[in-house]
Amino acid sequence: MRFNRILLSVTLVVVALVLQVSVLARLHLPGAVPDLVLLTVLGLALVYGHVGGALVGFGAGLLSDLAPPADHAVGRYALVLCVIGYLAGLVKPENGRLKSATGPLAVVAVAAVGTTLLYAGVGALVGDTAARHVGLPSLLFTAALYDLLLAPFVVPGVMALARRADNDPLVESGSGTKSADISSGWLSSGTGLRIGSQRGGLGGLKVKAARARTARAGRIKGVKRL
Repeated sequence: MRFNRILLSVTLVVVALVLQVSVLARLHLPGAVPDLVLLTVLGLALVYGHVGGALVGFGAGLLSDLAPPADHAVGRYALVLCVIGYLAGLVKPENGRLKSATGPLAVVAVAAVGTTLLYAGVGALVGDTAARHVGLPSLLFTAALYDLLLAPFVVPGVMALARRADNDPLVESGSGTKSADISSGWLSSGTGLRIGSQRGGLGGLKVKAARARTARAGRIKGVKRL
């Protein structure tokens, strides 16, 4: 990943994680906690593709595993978000631009349910059965509901920032310079033709004027000789 992608991804993930831990987790909503980190990963994956989505998902999940008050094994959520980021990147829209809101909302709903199921499945493999006591159906429903409500306010903004940061100003300036050179070449060639034609026209006028002066001088001298 390029430096601007890494910098933007780290910044957005850290901001999302801080907001999720300090604000959303303290709302004490019934069921799951709105997953702002997941929505950020989805927005970046829809622009960067499956490889970038997997890398961003792994990094975001690892930060979530290390951030307090995490009480699960380190690497558990990193694995889950890595898989989700990879799968979300596979449905990356053309040029990273959304044509409708239906597709991204479907991706968010599937990702919310898939994240909860993968997290519970990995927990069951390592002996964590907390999902059974809370109630998996209610977790799936509330996770999808909360993430769908937050998605219109998060995913489009993250995608817009990712597209803007992904544009290389050096390439743009180079292409702009090239087009400017081409246009200036056209202008210079056109100007040269005009200048040449003007010079030819001025030269012809000067010759005509000189001939006219010579003729006038000859007529004047002839008059004097008479």
